[in-house]
Amino acid sequence: MAATLTMSHPKRPTGVAPEPVARSISHFAKPGPSWTVGHVERELPPGGVPAYLAARDSGARSFVLWADEHRTARAATVVTASCAGGTSVYQVLGAQGELLCTVVREKAFTKGLRARWTVSRPGVPDAVGYKGRIVWWCVWWLFSPLLPFVLVVALFGGGDLPRRPGRIIWREGGRVPLEFKAHGNILHAGEPGLDPRAGAGLLALVRSFDDWLNAWDRNKK
Repeated sequence: MAATLTMSHPKRPTGVAPEPVARSISHFAKPGPSWTVGHVERELPPGGVPAYLAARDSGARSFVLWADEHRTARAATVVTASCAGGTSVYQVLGAQGELLCTVVREKAFTKGLRARWTVSRPGVPDAVGYKGRIVWWCVWWLFSPLLPFVLVVALFGGGDLPRRPGRIIWREGGRVPLEFKAHGNILHAGEPGLDPRAGAGLLALVRSFDDWLNAWDRNKK
C-alpha cells in the first residue's frame, strides 16, 4: 500500500510562550484519513542558533520530531553520526533510541555528478537515489549566469523563485521504494513497511538540503 508524507508549515498563534512547533509532517495512505506523524524543529546545540548554523555548513543536522506541537513527547530524533570528506551519515531514532533508518548523503562530485542519497533500514536492502536528473542539471548550469537577473525579476515581479533540480528517485533492485518530489515537499513510499517516523526524518533531511532560499532549517531565530 503506497503512502505519502508531506511537510507543511501552517500558521500558529503568536505571542504564546513557549510557541508551539509550527512545521508538521503528515502521513496519508489509502484507504483512510491523513494523520500527523510529528511536528519537526531543529534541536539546537549549547551554542544555540549560531552554533547550529556553523555546524550546518559542514553538513551536520539535528532535528526533533515531536508527537504534539507543545513538545510533550518525542516521536523520533534525527542525529548526525559522522560528517567528513563530503559524506554525511545521519540516523533516525525512535522515541526509545531505537534505530529506524540510516541516511547517507554524498555531496555532488564526491563520487558522481549528483548528490547521492542512500537509505538503509534493518532487514531491508539499501535504497539509493540521486538528486535531480542529469539533463535538468545541464540546463541549470547552462543558465546559471542569468540567475541573479531571474531572482530580481521573481522578487519584484511576484513570480516563483527558481529552484535547483531536486527530485530524488530511490531504487532498490528493480523497485522504486521511495520518491521525493521537490516542488510539493512530498515523499512517496511506494512499498509497505516504511516506518512513518523514518519517512518523516528522511523528508526533513532532504528538505534541509534545498537551496538557501527554501531550506527550512536555515532560519537565524
